[in-house]
Amino acid sequence: MQPVFPKSASILRRLRIYPLANGGCDLLNAGVLQQQTIGKPVSYSGMGLHSGNPVEMTFLPAAPNTGICFRRVDLDGKPEVEARVENVSETNRSTTLSKGNFKVQTVEHVLAALAGCGVDNAVVELDANEPPVGDGSAREYCRMIESAGIVPQADRREPYTVTSPIELQMGETVMSIFPHDILKVTCTSADKQGRFTQFYSVEISPKTWERELAHARTFCFYEEIEFLIKNGLIKGGSLENAVVIREDAVLTNEPLRYPEEFVRHKILDIVGDLSLLGRPLCGHLIAVKPSHTANCELTRQISAQMRKPLQVAQTFAPPPAVVKASAMTELSSIEAVVQDGRTLDIAQILKVLPHRYPFLMIDKVTKINGNRIIALKNVSVNEPYFQGHFPNHPIMPGVMQLEAVAQAAGILMLKQVENAGKLAYFMSAENVKWRKPVRPGETLIIEVELTKSRGKIGRAKGVCKVDGEEVSEAEVTFMLVDA
Repeated sequence: MQPVFPKSASILRRLRIYPLANGGCDLLNAGVLQQQTIGKPVSYSGMGLHSGNPVEMTFLPAAPNTGICFRRVDLDGKPEVEARVENVSETNRSTTLSKGNFKVQTVEHVLAALAGCGVDNAVVELDANEPPVGDGSAREYCRMIESAGIVPQADRREPYTVTSPIELQMGETVMSIFPHDILKVTCTSADKQGRFTQFYSVEISPKTWERELAHARTFCFYEEIEFLIKNGLIKGGSLENAVVIREDAVLTNEPLRYPEEFVRHKILDIVGDLSLLGRPLCGHLIAVKPSHTANCELTRQISAQMRKPLQVAQTFAPPPAVVKASAMTELSSIEAVVQDGRTLDIAQILKVLPHRYPFLMIDKVTKINGNRIIALKNVSVNEPYFQGHFPNHPIMPGVMQLEAVAQAAGILMLKQVENAGKLAYFMSAENVKWRKPVRPGETLIIEVELTKSRGKIGRAKGVCKVDGEEVSEAEVTFMLVDA
């Protein structure tokens, strides 16, 4: 059955199309070389799929190079989180972005609509923690974009083309992406029993996005519903916004919109999760039983490959006179050391941080995960500052705890190859609180989340603990400079 389309003007008629001069990657917009945003604010209200909360969502135009940013207008300060894979915190049945103490869940359909329609820069305002689910597809979001119009911007679009194959296997999920001149997705979906196995392959463009993917609704199997409810999910779910499969029957309030609606929705999710790369993507992705967890992990691996040319460029650039011949090898080793899932001993920390005795405030890194890090400092009575702070009542200075937070944040910044070998200068410290003295013999646990990393500016929130109890916290901002 063919999908039902809006009677209003096609999104395609609102796109500005430009020919490719060099035959390069055209990605989603059939040759659009400029970045694009929406023409005016547009809003839509509804209910969140998993939270069940009523919510109003507004798409706003944004400046070039902003990317897609989610803003919580219901929270103090209207905090924002960028739609980047570094900010992904949960992937259980949906993709959740977090920064600091707030989050936005189930972002994948909104991201897919913006990417599919060719919107590079936009702010998504929400007055709750989850976008409205609509009918379970991306149809309503596409109507919003169509109503707002799409406007070209002065800055050039910079798509990334996969340079070599990347393969990923996670449980039953197998994903591989290969070099290709546009984004193409070939997908097979099925449940654990192999029911409703479907296959579909499509090259993504505004035309194919609108006709072949945007209207595919989310779905689940009947036996999953009890588990989802017990885990606090699908509170807003119904046959109005999802398709339910029960044995060999399909429960829906209207006929299926596509013969392969289930696998097409899986591709819709993939388009949304891949957009977390932060740049348009060119490559042929082959996916078997994809999931949000695997989608985001593949995006991380593509991001890592994307950073490699920066390292190569550094290798072939004339080094400054003060840099030793082995400097580039050292930068390469830093990237190998600072990776997700790694622990760092003191020898590895000394390769990453420029600090030395008596100002090195990190003894070990116990966990690195995305934009979060956990480190520790063994507070010894031999610390030189105890001679004067205070001779008969030794207490670790609060500013040293602040320095420990900054050094842990510096390690996170050095995960990015382009930052290797740089120094971080303090710019400001805000919301600093010291709650309890830290004394010799105690172990300071430093938990830091990198909340902003754009260009030379970094911002992080850190909490220091002793025996599980918070002793200090702060938000620090710093600037990266060449060493």
